[in-house]
Amino acid sequence: MNSFSKNQINFYTVTEKDDMQRLDNLLCKILKDVPKSYIYRIIRSGEVRVNKKRAEAKSKVVLNDIIRIPPVLVNETPTNPNKTYIPEATFTILFEDDYFLIIDKPSGVACHGGSGISFGVIEQLRKTRETAKFLELAHRLDRDTSGVLVLAKKRQALVEFQQLSKNNKIKKYYMALALGEWKDNTRNIKAPLYKYTTKDGERRVRVDKDLGQFSYTVFSILNKYKNFSLVKADIKTGRTHQIRVHLQHLGFPIAMDDKYGDFEMNKYLYKTGLKRMFLHAYEIEFMHPITSQPINIKASLPSDLENFLNKLKPLPQAKLESN
Repeated sequence: MNSFSKNQINFYTVTEKDDMQRLDNLLCKILKDVPKSYIYRIIRSGEVRVNKKRAEAKSKVVLNDIIRIPPVLVNETPTNPNKTYIPEATFTILFEDDYFLIIDKPSGVACHGGSGISFGVIEQLRKTRETAKFLELAHRLDRDTSGVLVLAKKRQALVEFQQLSKNNKIKKYYMALALGEWKDNTRNIKAPLYKYTTKDGERRVRVDKDLGQFSYTVFSILNKYKNFSLVKADIKTGRTHQIRVHLQHLGFPIAMDDKYGDFEMNKYLYKTGLKRMFLHAYEIEFMHPITSQPINIKASLPSDLENFLNKLKPLPQAKLESN
C-alpha cells in the first residue's frame, strides 16, 4: 500500500485507480492540503520524477509507474479534526455490471465536490462502496439536471467510454421545458459555444462565432402547451451548458434556468410550483465497449417535473412522441 510522509522523499506506485491520469491531477489527490501552485513548481523544477525521469504536468501515468515525490516544504495550516460528513448514497441504480454503474441522479446533487460544494455523487458512492478499487464519473451532469449518469468501475471502462464519446458513438437524449410555443416539429442548431468567466468568477457559456467551438443539437417537439414547449434534445456534441445556451439562443430558454433563463418568469414559476430547472437526462444509448452488449437506459421523468406538467394546458394539436 502507498503511504506518505510530507517531511521526506516518497515513492508512490501508480495503482489501477490512478492509471492514465495526468501527473498534476494525481499529485493534487495525493497532496490534498498542498497548494496547486506548489505542486506545479516541484514538477517544473524536476523534483518530481516518474520512473527516475522528469515529467510534465500533463503527462499521463500508467499502472506500476513509480513517482518520486520530494519532501513537501510548505507551511501547513491546521486541519479541522471534524472531517466533512458525507452521507451514504441512495441513488436509484438503472444498470450495473463489472464495468459500469448507471444511476438516476436527482436534481440538486452535484456530480462531484468542489467550488464550495463539500461532496457530490462520486464521493457519496465511494463512501457506500468502500471496497471498490475504482469508481469514476464517465461523464457529468449539471447540479440541477436530473437523470441518467454513467460511472466507470474500471479504468479500462472509463477510457473506452470516453473514446466512444470522442467518436460520437454515444447517444444522449434530454427533456427540457422551454418557455414559449415552439412552431417547428424539429430544429437543428449548429451554434458555436464559448466558455468564459465573468468578473465575479462565475463560469458561463455564450454563442460566439469567432471564439466558440462547434456545437450541434437537434431539438424535436414532445408536447406543446400554452406558453410552453416540452422538447427532446439530441446532443451531437457534448459542450458545457449546450442545451441551455442553444435554447436561449433560439429564444426559448429553459423554465427555471437560473443562468440563461427568463428571471422574471422564473419568479412566477417558482410560486406556481416549479422549484428547479426543467432539464432531465432521460435516455442514453451506446455499445458496451467491453462486452459489445447494446446498452439502452432510460430514467423516468421525476415526479416534481411530471406534477408541474400536469398543471399545464396542452394545446389540441400536441401529440406526445412515443418513447
